[in-house]
Amino acid sequence: MRGTGPHRSRGSSYDGAVNTRRVLLAEPRGYCAGVDRAVVAVERALEHYDETIYVRHEIVHNKYVVDRLTEKGAVFVQEVDEIPEGALVIFSAHGISPKVREMAAERNLRTIDATCPLVTKVHKEAVRFAKDDYDILLVGHEGHEEVEGTAGEAPDHVQIVNGPDQVGSVTVRDPEKVVWLSQTTLSVDETMETVDRLRERFPLLQAPPSDDICYATQNRQVAVKKIAPDADLVLVVGSPNSSNSVRLMEVAKDAGAGASYRIDDVSELRDEWFDGVESVGVTSGASVPEILVDQLLLELAHRGYGDVERVRTATEDLMFSLPRELRQDMKTKGATDRRVRPTAKARAEREAVDCNDGVA
Repeated sequence: MRGTGPHRSRGSSYDGAVNTRRVLLAEPRGYCAGVDRAVVAVERALEHYDETIYVRHEIVHNKYVVDRLTEKGAVFVQEVDEIPEGALVIFSAHGISPKVREMAAERNLRTIDATCPLVTKVHKEAVRFAKDDYDILLVGHEGHEEVEGTAGEAPDHVQIVNGPDQVGSVTVRDPEKVVWLSQTTLSVDETMETVDRLRERFPLLQAPPSDDICYATQNRQVAVKKIAPDADLVLVVGSPNSSNSVRLMEVAKDAGAGASYRIDDVSELRDEWFDGVESVGVTSGASVPEILVDQLLLELAHRGYGDVERVRTATEDLMFSLPRELRQDMKTKGATDRRVRPTAKARAEREAVDCNDGVA
C-alpha cells in the first residue's frame, strides 16, 4: 500500500491547448478504503431495504457525498433519539462510543456499523490498555466524532491531547504506565511533535502496537509534500470539517507551496489566487469523490493550466468488505457487493481516458 518513491508521468492537455502552465496532480488522493466502504454501505442499503435508511452523523465528512445520498433517500440525523424505534440506522465511518450503541439498543434500532476498520483498531487498543489500567493519551482534536468514539471506549482512562501546546497540562497517575494513541486523520509531523514532547515529560511512554494514523492519510500527505515545493499554488479538494483535508492544506504550506487553499468544489475558486501562478498542485482528502477533482481539472484547463503531470508516491489496492450485517442481509437475497478491487491496470486505463478524451 505504501510506495518507496515518486513516479511522474506527463499527461496531455485537458483542452488540447499548448501552454507552459501546468498542474501537478498528486497520487494517491481521494477516497480511501474506509470511506469507500462506508459510502457504498449506504448506497447498497438504499437499494436493498424497502424502508427509510437513517445515518447517524455524516457518513463521511464531505458535503457532496452527503447531499448526493440525501437525494437518494438517506436521512441523516445527529443522534439516535431522532430515529423512530425499531428503524434501521447506519453508523458513520468515524466510529461511535459504547454509549451510542446502548442508546440504539434501548430504542430497538437495527444497526449497520460502517466504522472504518482502522478506527476500530484504535478503539480496541483503547479497550486493551484501559483493561491493563494505563493512562491513555489520545492525540486528536477534541469534538471530532472519531475522537469522541475512541475516548468513549475508556472515558476514565483517556485524556485528549489536542496538539503539542497542550502537553504541559497533561497529568498521569503513574508515569510508568502511560501509552499514546491518535486520531487516524492527523498530520503525521504534528502528531510526532506532540508525541516527542510527551516523551520528554514521560520517558517510559509506550507507543501503539502499530501506526494509528491510517495508511491513506500518510500516503496523501507524502504525495502533497512531493508536489508542494514545485507548486505556486496547491488546491486541496475537501470539506471544512474533513480533518485530513485541512491537514493536507497545512502540510502543503509547510512543504513549500507558494500558497495553499482548501475548497469544497470549483465554485469556491477565487481569481486572485491565480495571479502570477504557473504551476498548480492538486490533491483531495480521503473522503472526496474523484468527480470533484475532475471538475477542478476541467476548470483549471479553461484557465490555461491544461498540462497535467501526475506525481505518484504510492499505489493503493486495499478494499474493505462491507459491514457484516449488510453482507448477511444481501446474501439472503442473492445480492453481491459489486465493487472491483483497484488494480494498476484499472488506474492506467482511467488515466489514459483522462489524458486523451478529457474528463468524463
